[in-house]
Amino acid sequence: MTVLQERRTPVRVTAVVLVVIALVVAVVASVALGARPVPLNHVWSALTDFDGSPDAIAVRRLRLPRTLLGLVVGAALGIAGCLMQALTRNPLAEPGVLGVNAGAAAAIVTAMSLFGVTTPAGYVWFALFGAGGAFALVYLLGGGGRIRESPARLAVAGTAVAAALTGFTSAVVLFDSSAFDQFRFWAVGALADRGMTVFWQVAPFLAAGLLLAAVIGPGLNAVALGDDQSRALGANPVLVRGAAALAAVALSAGATAAAGPIGFVGLAVPHVARAVVGADERWVMGYSALLAPALLLLADVAGRLLGRPGELETGVVTAAIGAPLFIYIVRRLRVGR
Repeated sequence: MTVLQERRTPVRVTAVVLVVIALVVAVVASVALGARPVPLNHVWSALTDFDGSPDAIAVRRLRLPRTLLGLVVGAALGIAGCLMQALTRNPLAEPGVLGVNAGAAAAIVTAMSLFGVTTPAGYVWFALFGAGGAFALVYLLGGGGRIRESPARLAVAGTAVAAALTGFTSAVVLFDSSAFDQFRFWAVGALADRGMTVFWQVAPFLAAGLLLAAVIGPGLNAVALGDDQSRALGANPVLVRGAAALAAVALSAGATAAAGPIGFVGLAVPHVARAVVGADERWVMGYSALLAPALLLLADVAGRLLGRPGELETGVVTAAIGAPLFIYIVRRLRVGR
């Protein structure tokens, strides 16, 4: 362990403890707050002894599923952003940049227009297929295993594929008003009205992606040193990059399919993580896995409170939070040149 790592360790541990506390607060707020506030003692009763009361129904059937979904989707988006930025060596990489959102959207409007699928539980499989297929295409067009030669090619390929798929989506919703009416609720990004069915459908993909990301963490650190050095440390650069791409596909596709294209979480959280815990990808992914769901749940709660008696969609709130940070990142990169 280097001197710098030894100095960073107390900071890392303190930061993780604080983020865990923030995550617990976000979970409690998510099940207790909304258009109908529920006292904490009623929340506990609803979770342990369901009695069919309005408070119990609000907690058990409405808020608990969206809270669980927010936890896994937030963690998936945060770690997917880490993987995509490490894979492409592009600090602006996230699911939207690499065509995942556009692929999911194109698949969903196809399902709605051609097959009449209108429920999240029905179109989640189409979204998974579309998001995964789009990222696989982008990965191949961007150079596949040769990404190290020109990581910018992956971002360019993602922009091109996303533009083509967005054009297809726009054409479908333009000529099919019923598909547009259904699609617009998914396109804004939200945790509401998904239910446990959607949670269980995407959970295997997200669990597999999270497990794979945890396994390849040390390999990502080795690959960041260069291919020769990584081989000397016992890592296979091609295998690590391929595994990172596969994990990013599973995580971003599952999260986008379940909750829609929620922007800026996968972009902003890894930057915050690196600023706090350093460049070690293991710490960055661990920190992001805690911070991203906390941010997503707090944004969801803020949308409920600000939009009462209705609610603002979660994607709107995260965009309002993330846009200023995105501008700051771009300006800092420009200055760095």
